[in-house]
Amino acid sequence: MTDSPSPQFIPAGLVPTPEQRDIQLARQRVCLVHANAGAAKTTTLALRVGEALARGLAPQAVLALTFTPEARQVMRARLQEVGLPAATVAQLPVLTLDELAQRVLARLEDDAPLPLLSARELKAPALDALEGLADAYPAYADQLEIRTHDSAISQFLDSLLNLKARLALDIGEQDEEQPLSHVAEDLGISLTDLLWAQEFERLRLGGGETPQFRGPWDATYDLARLLRDFPESADALPACRLVVADELHDLNEAAYTVLETLLARDGVYFVGAGDRDQVIHSRLGADEQYLDHRFAARFPATVNYPLTVTWRHGPHLAHAMEAFKRKPVRSGLPVKTDLHVMPYPYVAPRAGTQDERRDSPREEAGADACAQQVVAALRRWKADKHPLDGCAILLRDRHQSIAVENALMQADIGYRTQTMSSYLRREEILFLRGMLAVALDNLHTVEAMPVREAIVAALALFGEVPMTPEELAQAQRDIARQPELLKMFFQYQVQRVGAEAARRRMAAAIEHVRGLPDDAPAHEALLRICADVAVESLAQRLYVHPYDTEVVTRSVQGFVEAARVSGRSLRDFAAWIGAADAFVAARRGKNLVLLECVESAKGKEFDHVVLPFLSAGEFPHPLRAAREEENLFYVAATRARLRLTLITPADEHWRSPYIARMDIAATRARSDAAVQTNQAVRQAQAAASSMTGAGTGAARAAHGAPQAGRRELKVSYADKEHVKKLGARWDPTRKVWYAPDGVDIEPLRPWLPTGRD
Repeated sequence: MTDSPSPQFIPAGLVPTPEQRDIQLARQRVCLVHANAGAAKTTTLALRVGEALARGLAPQAVLALTFTPEARQVMRARLQEVGLPAATVAQLPVLTLDELAQRVLARLEDDAPLPLLSARELKAPALDALEGLADAYPAYADQLEIRTHDSAISQFLDSLLNLKARLALDIGEQDEEQPLSHVAEDLGISLTDLLWAQEFERLRLGGGETPQFRGPWDATYDLARLLRDFPESADALPACRLVVADELHDLNEAAYTVLETLLARDGVYFVGAGDRDQVIHSRLGADEQYLDHRFAARFPATVNYPLTVTWRHGPHLAHAMEAFKRKPVRSGLPVKTDLHVMPYPYVAPRAGTQDERRDSPREEAGADACAQQVVAALRRWKADKHPLDGCAILLRDRHQSIAVENALMQADIGYRTQTMSSYLRREEILFLRGMLAVALDNLHTVEAMPVREAIVAALALFGEVPMTPEELAQAQRDIARQPELLKMFFQYQVQRVGAEAARRRMAAAIEHVRGLPDDAPAHEALLRICADVAVESLAQRLYVHPYDTEVVTRSVQGFVEAARVSGRSLRDFAAWIGAADAFVAARRGKNLVLLECVESAKGKEFDHVVLPFLSAGEFPHPLRAAREEENLFYVAATRARLRLTLITPADEHWRSPYIARMDIAATRARSDAAVQTNQAVRQAQAAASSMTGAGTGAARAAHGAPQAGRRELKVSYADKEHVKKLGARWDPTRKVWYAPDGVDIEPLRPWLPTGRD
């Protein structure tokens, strides 16, 4: 391998920035790249791989790691975009960290565990573990809270994933004198979930050397434990000389353990990129400590490199984020990313319980006004001749979607969701729909069979009916086919075997609604249902975590507010829900706005991002860690390419403090000047490219400055010695002949590709 201090790899279509070039030429054993959002982290890692290959490293000696399959595909694409031949990229191991763990474990295990990668597949073993919990821990039988509904299982699987990510599941390592209830409290979970996790793992491992099955991230967890408990198993890790890793801000303890062991081997070089300001997955164990000090503590010679130039959006948004995060951020693009602040009238919600607020005229104060501003922002975008499918409405949490979805439906603007379901399909809203369906005997107005089934499940959940999964599934199928059976289900299941308090309260609510006239306002009936069933107390029992409880409660409040704003009677509102169901189900075409929670948007980008409900107490949320809330907003804002719309209360007292921290007005003049500077630079580069014939494709320009000065040639094998004498050089990494900058092009003109001057 050559030790030349100048770059040996010349990428296609771009000239690396000075920051990128420093990283491309980095020779330290462990290098951490601290990159801003949109700063071409993956492209820069691809440049480092290209440089290693150009210096003689075999493709098989390189390992590129990501955290998700989507990021893995992006990594492969960037490797080809910088000019590596497809055949070379095919030889490079590009894996998710969990795929790496699976490969290593496959070398050590005789049998392959069954993959169970969805919550649906994990439900059966979770219920098996729960069923045996009292027998496995008889001393704690009286303290167990046995809940078998889907929400309880979902919450348990989240807790299990968090415990594994933190390598915190082995309570055998805890102080034997410390009560397990205290251990659970220290871990931030319930005693039931802790013991449930222990029993689940006992069943998963099956007492043998190979687990019976593996769920999401289980391979990483299993390998991390193996490496920790049996250090000699590190010999099964792949032999490589260079490791590059993307999205290091998603590192958790299990993933770090695997990566640390891999890097500790002799002769392994590492370049990892991440952004400490994008740590938003603490529930998966993500923590900024790895970027901040864990690598440096383990590898004292660790060197940090900055990557500050963003290629996603223009200077106006870049400088706003610089002010917000108090770190250097600049843009290399000659474009103005519009920043629009749109105010809406806002009335602060009353404090107190649901019962105390039941007479309040605005439970979700200002939600409809905010939603109307969302519609106005989208119409303005459309009037500017932009397609709606380039827009994303990003929410702090799902309860905010109710007013927005209703406004979009009213404006006939199609929308789609990905990880977040429409509010009409969420279990707390399905419960209210079910209560209305029982009272009005009109489940038949719900046309979709899966929605009928979901309504039955929601009634069983909130009625705390102790049904086995098989019994519930049978009831769902029967009632979906024959909606008139819903009354019998309510009478013989909810009212006879449900929890005593729940069935008494639900019966009172049903009787009240049945006694209302047909023209009774829908929101008053819903308010009475919520009061009679004590929806907040019910949510606290079902969802355990305070934040989850609040989201569900706010979602219910939003639904009641939607009914109030509609002005519809009880029966008209029930009919309208059916029409809304049809609207949501029918919108599967093109040019749809994306409606999603911020957390699910990380790693993506959109031409126009709309951030609604930027009010104090909403974003940032007081029940979440301040640092992670900041990061969540940073991620949300930096998804935008051409326009960012911030919808916030008109009264500055109620505005999110994040708006002021962006210093939009104060940075405007500086940003205008930066756009002009970038335009001048781009024009100069285009002129240089025109003189030399080098291309400036937009896809390349998005990840670095356009390339100039190098002319690629089309040379046959018979002519290679001739062009070499004329000054041409061979690029062994990209497999092309080229004329370096400064070489007289005239003698080489016959070998210029067709169409070049």
